[in-house]
Amino acid sequence: MKNLRVTVNGTAYDVQVEEIGAGSAPAAAPAAAPKAAAPAPKAAPASSGAGAVKVSAPMPGTVVNVTVSVGQTVKKGDTVVVLEAMKMENEIAAPQDGTVASIDCAKGESVETGKVLISLN
Repeated sequence: MKNLRVTVNGTAYDVQVEEIGAGSAPAAAPAAAPKAAAPAPKAAPASSGAGAVKVSAPMPGTVVNVTVSVGQTVKKGDTVVVLEAMKMENEIAAPQDGTVASIDCAKGESVETGKVLISLN
């Protein structure tokens, strides 16, 4: 066993890793696989039709909830995504009336400032 310290998004984690030849790379792959698997279903609708109005993350954080679905009609001020930043949940609102054209984020995904969360027509 090998003890390592891994830093993710500024948080340090102490982990134990078993060395078995090329086993270190597959050990990292399962950790990355759930992250890649979660956004993939949401990415398919995003590529099917992006809208003219982009709703972007105003700050870095983690997507707690996506409260809309593709094709849903929203009014100005309706909550479309809940974003957690600095242990506070922030409701991201639709900037205008419209129809959700794409969802470009997934629950549990870490996003940076400016990342497009959804788009509206």
